[in-house]
Parts: sequence; C-alpha cells; structure tokens
Amino acid sequence: MTDFPPPTGPPVTTSTWANPTLAFAPEREPHAVLPMNAAIGAVAVLVLSLLTSKYVLDALLQFEWPVVAYVALLGVMGYGPSLAWCKYASRRWGTDKFFDDVGLQPKWSDLGWGPVVWLVAIGTQVAMGALVLAFGVPLSNNTDGIGELTADRTYVVSLVITAVIAAPFVEEIVFRGVVMRGLRSRLSAAPAVVLQGVLFGVAHIDPVRGAGNIGLAIILSGVGIAFGGAAYLLRRIGPTIVAHAIFNGLVLLLVLTGIANRLQN
Repeated sequence: MTDFPPPTGPPVTTSTWANPTLAFAPEREPHAVLPMNAAIGAVAVLVLSLLTSKYVLDALLQFEWPVVAYVALLGVMGYGPSLAWCKYASRRWGTDKFFDDVGLQPKWSDLGWGPVVWLVAIGTQVAMGALVLAFGVPLSNNTDGIGELTADRTYVVSLVITAVIAAPFVEEIVFRGVVMRGLRSRLSAAPAVVLQGVLFGVAHIDPVRGAGNIGLAIILSGVGIAFGGAAYLLRRIGPTIVAHAIFNGLVLLLVLTGIANRLQN
C-alpha cells in the first residue's frame, strides 16, 4: 500500500460549522457613544440659540432690512452655536474627527436609504397626528405666515436653503449625531432613541404658538424617533439628513404653492 504524506495545511476545525455566524454574520460594530454632557450641552445650545435668534430678529425688524438678511441672520445665530458646540464636543470627548464622532460618513447608498427613512417618518407623523386629533390636543402649524411672502423671490430662495440644507444638516448632527450618542452612554438603545426624538420635538416649541405647541411637539417627536431609529440601525446620519431634507422640502412645496391651504379647506 502506498503511504501518503501527512497534510501540510492548517488543521481543520469544526468551530465554523458549529457556529456559522462566525463566517456568515459577523458581529455589528457597536453604536458609538459620547458623554451625557455632550448631549445636554447640544440641546441647551440649540434651544437657547434658536429662541435668542427669534427675539433678536423681532427687535431688528424695525430697520426693514432685505428679507434675505434676516433669514441669513436667523441661520447663523440659530445654528452656528450648535455647530460650534458639536465641534467642541468632538474635540473634548471624542476622537477630534468630527464627521466620525457624529456618524457623518456619506455614502452613495444614503440617497437610497433617505427616501425609505422619509417614508417611515411620514407614517409616524400620520400616526401621531391621528392621535393628536383624536384626543383633541391643541395643534398649530410651524409654517404659518410663509405663504404670505411668496412674492419675495429672495425670501423664498433663502428660506429653501435654510430649511432644506442648513436645518437638516445641523439638526441631524445635533440630535442623531451628538444627543443620541450622549444618551446611549447611560441608556439602552430604545430609550435613547425615544428620548432624543422627544427632545427634537420639544426643541421646535415657539412661545408665539402657545398651547398649539403641544400637538406640534408630539407630532415632531414621532418624526424624530423615526429618524433616530434609522440612525441607530444604520450607524450613520447620512440617510437621515437626506430624509430630513425631503421632509422639509415637501412641506415647503405644499405651503409655497398653496396646496396646503386648499387641503385644509
């Protein structure tokens, strides 16, 4: 009988067959976290800067500057401090790689995931809106007055830039990038996603709307929870920025074209 030489390759083990997840379903990377201080500061800075910018603009309206100046001032005063805080949080508590620390790693697939996340957010908005109406919760619209200024083309362009580009970019960095990651340092995934969504809704409160803020905050909290869930599952905020931009853009389209008023009537 012919003798065969001993095998020279690595020994065969049964671990892969016994546990197929090692070969076919590698463990997902954990969701990144930041200290709770980063989350608290991000919410405080955004709310204070937005409220301050509104009161400052009210005081400056007497000068009758071009509308674009007021919109630009609102964008800088309302969102500039938040970007500065998030950058500080990245340097102070993160890796000092800003985009990595807030989960902003753009991919072409974001353009595909964005509409999917938007559809989920719309479904959540409809569900929360139905509850608000069913229980008779006071509800106001955060686009009141916009349709009256459509004749000013400069205003419309600056408003679109602010609502479709600046707001989605900054608010997703703040809430899904910093706030949710700060909450994750103390809370499990589900409570963190829900709480950041509620904070997102509360951040849109405007004292001028009075009791109508209650219903608006509830509905926008649902939208924030949908965005937060997507950001957690996908481990990045690119898709939610796209979804947020679609959300704001379609709302503006309905308002500026008068379709929203016709639907209400």
